Amino acid sequence: MFKYENDSRKVTKGQTFIAIKGLTVDGHNYIEKAIEKGAEKIICEKDLDINIPYEKVKDTTQYQKEILYKEYGNIIEKLNIIGITGTNGKTTSCYLIYQMLIQLGLDTAYIGTLGFYYKDEHIDLPNTTPDILVLYKLLVKAQEQGCKIIIMEVSSQALSYDRLYGIRFSLIGFTNLTEDHLDYHKTMDNYLNAKLLILDQLTDDAKIIANCDDEKHNSFKKDGHEFITFGNNGDYKIINYITNPSSTDLTFEYNNIEYNVNIPLNSKFNIYNYLTMLSVVNQFGISIEKIIQNSNILKAPKGRCETYKIKNGYAVVDYAHSPDAVLKVISAYNDLKKNRIITIIGCGGDRDPKKRPIMGKIATELSDFVIFTNDNPRTEDPTKIMADILSGVKKENYKVIYDRKEAIKYGLDMLEKDDIILLLGKGHENYQIIGREKIHLDDSEEILNYEK
Repeated sequence: MFKYENDSRKVTKGQTFIAIKGLTVDGHNYIEKAIEKGAEKIICEKDLDINIPYEKVKDTTQYQKEILYKEYGNIIEKLNIIGITGTNGKTTSCYLIYQMLIQLGLDTAYIGTLGFYYKDEHIDLPNTTPDILVLYKLLVKAQEQGCKIIIMEVSSQALSYDRLYGIRFSLIGFTNLTEDHLDYHKTMDNYLNAKLLILDQLTDDAKIIANCDDEKHNSFKKDGHEFITFGNNGDYKIINYITNPSSTDLTFEYNNIEYNVNIPLNSKFNIYNYLTMLSVVNQFGISIEKIIQNSNILKAPKGRCETYKIKNGYAVVDYAHSPDAVLKVISAYNDLKKNRIITIIGCGGDRDPKKRPIMGKIATELSDFVIFTNDNPRTEDPTKIMADILSGVKKENYKVIYDRKEAIKYGLDMLEKDDIILLLGKGHENYQIIGREKIHLDDSEEILNYEK
């Protein structure tokens, strides 16, 4: 049994409950609940009148980090932990690495946007990089069950909040840096500096792999650590590629040897995701020949260019929700289109409003027709979000339908032969957040139900 818990709902008999003061919830308000559930000790920041032992500390968040590392650091240090950071491509790159390592017989677990995957177990997670206590639980659980390698998405918020305290990476990868999360970081410099905190958490012999086609890649160099690149002029050098609706033929070079591979993923940006995977796995000690030989097993994760044949056209579900991701996805499908590109898109509420007009402009400039709709408005007025989006729009090739389900049906109704309809923003998510309520809605389900 894991000794500590910070969620009163999950406390089991004999555990120590740590009362964390969060941004919206104060764990001190749930101490009685934790005791009812069987907590045998409380860690808190104030004097209590309770009938079980408690320890008063100055900062329960700091205490939690230090006690977790003290109690479980020796277990976690037995794991080879690979961390991938960047704005776009983390999920797909990590999922490809996970699949490849499993295929090659290496005992591997994945932690990220899609949740926790290990063997036959899948656990949903609320954040890309979870709360530190959840993270330690998962790492300890995996190691005790025989896991040797962890592939993990590393978010800028997790690094900023020190959710990775005590974790050391044996290899890290950098995908790219584009505008996102500025509601939290405020400036791109702050955003980059948050990402760079990962360099403080390397093992002595850790390698660093970076996309050299991103202008910030050299920021990830660190003295004493091997720095490897991929891209148009990288150590893993893109020579040529041909994209198809369901695959990509890629030619690349490494150490003056040219390689050819057919990747079962489409679009240019998936070339970068594939090369992230290949360079990481190759630097982990697996030959390029073996990686290529097994590349046919790779699949994109749910909601990442997830493609459906429908009405003699295609419907594509993708998580793209930043200006750069939207630009790349629509551009990629413009390269493949034989008729129209129809895009369904919105912007999240209670998030960075600066990107909304940019995304509206990109969508209308690059698509033949756009349906603007809700994408997790949360507690913000959807009409205010829409006004922000439309403030960047110069063309009149769009329609506004706030109800996402209706917007998807409208888009599918207008689909003609060889059209491609892009459903952007939600990806793998199977809900819509309106106010503080989660309402079930899955873009992929809507496509499948439409066919019935």
